[in-house]
Amino acid sequence: MTALNKNINAAIFAEKDSLQQFKQLLKQKDAELRQKFNPHKSVSKLLKEKSDFIDEILSCCWQHFLGEHAGQLMLCAVGGYGRRELFPYSDIDIVVLLDSDDTSAYQETLANFFTFLWDIGLKPGQSVRTIKQCVEAAISDQTIITSLMENRLITGNTALHKALNQQITPDKIWPSDQFFAAKMEEQRQRYAKFHDTAYNLEPNIKEGPGGLRDRQVIAWVFKRHYNSSTLKELIKYGFLPESEYFELVAALEVLWRIRYALHLLTNRCEDRLIFDYQRDLARQFGFSTEHQEYNQDVEQFMQFYFKTVLGLERLNEMLLQLFNERFVSGEVIYKSIPLNDKFVAINGYLEAIDDTLFERHPLALLELFLVLEQNSSIKGVRATTIRLIRKSLHLIDDAFRKNKDANRLFIEAFRQPRGITDQLRRMNRYGILAAYIPCFANIVARMQYDLFHIYTVDEHTLFVIRNLRRFALEKHLDELPFCNDIFLLIPKPEILYLAGLFHDIAKGRSGDHSAIGEEIAREFCVQHDLSQHDTNLICWLVRNHLVMSMTAQRKDISDPDVIHQFAQTVGSIEYLNHLYLLTVADIRATNPELWNAWKDALLKELYSVTYSALHRGLQNPVALADRLLENKKEAKDELIKLGISEAVILKSWQHAGDDYFLRYSADEIAWHTIAIASSREDDLPLVLLRPQTQRGSAEVFVYTKNEEAIFSLSTATLDQLGLTILDARIMTTTDDYVLNSFLVLEQSGEPINELFREVHICTALRNNLLLREVKKHKNIHRQSRQAKHFPIPTSIQFHADPLNRHTIIELITTDHAGLLSKIGRAFVKKDIHLHSAKITTIGSRAEDMFYITDNQSQPITDPATQEQIREEILKMLGTTG
Repeated sequence: MTALNKNINAAIFAEKDSLQQFKQLLKQKDAELRQKFNPHKSVSKLLKEKSDFIDEILSCCWQHFLGEHAGQLMLCAVGGYGRRELFPYSDIDIVVLLDSDDTSAYQETLANFFTFLWDIGLKPGQSVRTIKQCVEAAISDQTIITSLMENRLITGNTALHKALNQQITPDKIWPSDQFFAAKMEEQRQRYAKFHDTAYNLEPNIKEGPGGLRDRQVIAWVFKRHYNSSTLKELIKYGFLPESEYFELVAALEVLWRIRYALHLLTNRCEDRLIFDYQRDLARQFGFSTEHQEYNQDVEQFMQFYFKTVLGLERLNEMLLQLFNERFVSGEVIYKSIPLNDKFVAINGYLEAIDDTLFERHPLALLELFLVLEQNSSIKGVRATTIRLIRKSLHLIDDAFRKNKDANRLFIEAFRQPRGITDQLRRMNRYGILAAYIPCFANIVARMQYDLFHIYTVDEHTLFVIRNLRRFALEKHLDELPFCNDIFLLIPKPEILYLAGLFHDIAKGRSGDHSAIGEEIAREFCVQHDLSQHDTNLICWLVRNHLVMSMTAQRKDISDPDVIHQFAQTVGSIEYLNHLYLLTVADIRATNPELWNAWKDALLKELYSVTYSALHRGLQNPVALADRLLENKKEAKDELIKLGISEAVILKSWQHAGDDYFLRYSADEIAWHTIAIASSREDDLPLVLLRPQTQRGSAEVFVYTKNEEAIFSLSTATLDQLGLTILDARIMTTTDDYVLNSFLVLEQSGEPINELFREVHICTALRNNLLLREVKKHKNIHRQSRQAKHFPIPTSIQFHADPLNRHTIIELITTDHAGLLSKIGRAFVKKDIHLHSAKITTIGSRAEDMFYITDNQSQPITDPATQEQIREEILKMLGTTG
C-alpha cells in the first residue's frame, strides 16, 4: 500500500474529518502539479500523474463504500481518463459494471459512493450498467462504443472487465469499416460547426479542425482495426515513417501544453483560446519581449498555434485516407488508372507515377492541381504523394517562379470551371502557395487582431475566392442572385480570383497594405505575362478594394456629388462590376455575422446609382435641381395615388428646404408627408416606425418642435433599447420643426419583425422626448465580451465639405453604450447644428461621420473653434485623443 493509500485509509476511518481530508488531498495534489507545470516542457507525465492519483482516490473510496461488494462489481475509467490523459480540470468519466440487473443489494452503497465523490469535488461523469446494457447502448450510439473502447480497470471484478472487452470487439459490434464511417460523419459535422476551418481567431483547441479531437479520431479508428495500444504502432503498420510520427507527437505535445496552461489560467475545463487568455498565454510561452508593438506577442503566439494545427490537419488528411483504403476497401491490389504521363489514379486518389517525379519534373508540383481540377472523379491526393510534395518544396526556387511554363500552369489553374477553391486550399495546406508566392508565406496563419476579421489572413483570402466562385454557381443562386447576375458580365473570372488572392497579401507589413499589395500584384502580373488591361484591372482592384464599402457605409450616397466622385474613382462599368463583386465577397469572408440586409441593400444602391452615372457619362453629372424635381414629382405622384390632395401635400412641404428633398427618397418623403399631414400639435412629438425600408433596415421617424438635445435623447433611447443605429438624418424646417430619421437594426443584425417591439420602441422614445430625459434602466445594448481586448484610440478629424455646405467630423473610437448620445450632448453644449450622421461599427470600432454647421447654418472652418469642439467631445467621452 502506498503512502497515499495509507493517508486515504486514515481519512476514511476518521469519518467526521473524511470529507475535509479528501478535499485537502485533492487540493495539495493540484497545487503540486501546478507547481510542476512548465509551458516549455512536456506535460504527458503530469497527465498520467493526475490520472494515477485519481485512481488511488477512487480505489480507496470504492473499497470503503462498497465493502463486501467491492470485488463483485467493477469500476473502470473511460474517455480521456481511460487514456490516462487527465488535464487539471478534465472530466472524470467512470463506468460501474454490474454483475446482474438486480441492484437492490448495493444500490444504497453505490449512491453513497457517488455522493461522496461529488462532495469532495470530483464531479464524475458516471454510468452504471450491466455488460448487456453496455453493449445495447454501444450498438445504438457510436460515441458510447468509442468511450468503452478506452475503458481501463481501476478496481473490482477483473472477470467482468475481461467479459466486457470480449463483448465489444469489432467482430461482435461496430466492425472497423462501419466505425470508421461513423467517425468520418461525426468529424464532418464537427468541422461544420467551425465553418470547416481551424483558423478562427478564437479557436477551440479540442473540438476545432486540426485540434486534439482529430488526434483522438486517428487513435480510435486505428485501435478499432488493429486493437493497438499506442499510436507508435502507426510506424509498425506502415502508415507513418518515423519522422512523421515524431512530427505528430511534437504537434500534440504543443496542443497539450497549451491546453494544460489554459486550464490552469482559467481554473476550469476551458478549451477555447478566447481573446481574454491569449495575451497571458503568449507571455507564458515566451512570445513577449520589451520592444514589441502592441499585439505582436499575441499574433506571434497564435501564428505558432495555427502553424501547429496546419501540420496536424495535413497528417490527419493523410492518415484518414490511408485508413479508408485499409479498413473500408480492404487489403486489395488497386489498379492504376493513368491520368497523364505523370500521374495515375488509385482508388480515386491522385498519385505520382514514381518517387522521382518531382525531381525529374519540378513543374509537376503545379500541374498536379490542374489535373485535380480537370478530373472531377478524383477525391484528393494520395498520402504517399502528399509526403512527396512536402519533401519537394525546395524545388520551388526563383528559377521555378520565373519559369514561363510554371507561370502558365499557375494561371491556368484559375481559369478552370470547377475545383478552384478546393485546390487553392490544398495548395495552401501543402505549402505550395507560400513557396510559389513568397509574399503569401507572410500571411499564412497570421491573425488580424481585431473584431472585424475572425479568420487568419490566408484563410480569409481563400474565403474571398470561395465567395467569388459561388457567384458563378447556379446551386448558390438563392444566396445573392444580384451578384450572380453581375458575375455573368465578367468576361475573365480569373481576374477577380487573382485580385482576391492579392487584396490582403501585404497585411502585417508597415504601411498601407492596399498600396503595397498593388505593387506585389503588379510584379506578379508582369511575370505571368498578363495583358496590360488585365494587369491594370487587378492592380486597381487590389489598391481600391476597400473604396466601395467605405463609400457606402461612411458617405451620404443620396448626395449626387458623392456618387459623381465615386464614379470618377471607378471610371467604367467594367471596373464597377468587378469592384462590386470583390467588395461583397470580401465583407462576407471577413465575418459572416457582419453581412446583413442593410449592407446588401446599401451596396446594391451604390452600384445602381453609380452604374447610372457611368452610363450617363461622367461629363454629364446629375444636377441637384434635376434630382430635387425628380424626387418631388415621384413622391407627389405616389401621394396623390393614395388619395392625398395636392393642397395638403404642398402645405406639408411648405417649410421643408431643398436639402430634405435631396436627402430622402420618394417613398420616404411620401411616408413622412402622410404622417405629418394627419398629425395635430398635441400629437407631438410624433414618433413612427417603418419596419422595412428599401435598405433592409427599420426607419424610426421623429417629428416635433425643435428643441435642444433631441438627437442625444433619441440616440440614448434607441441604444438603451438594444438597437444598432446605422444612419441618422437630421432636418430642421424653416418654421423650426425637426424631422429626424434613424435607420436601425436589432443588435443581432436582424430587422425588427414583431409588432409589440415596434410599439415598445415608439412608446419609449416618445415618452423620453416628452420627459426630456432618458431614465436609467438596464441597457440591453451589449458590448461584446471581446471588445475590451481591442481598445481603439480616439481620433477626431475635421474635413471640408466639397460643396462647402457642412463641416464633416470624422470620429474613430471604441464603440460603447451611449456613444452617440454623448456626441449629441457635446453638440448641444457647443451650439452646433447636426444635419446628418453616418454610423459605422466594425467589431468594437466605431467610425462615425457627422455633418455639422454653426447656429447660422454655416460650415465651421475656424481651427480654434474646431479644437474647442474636439475637446468637448473628448470630455464627453471621458478620454483623450
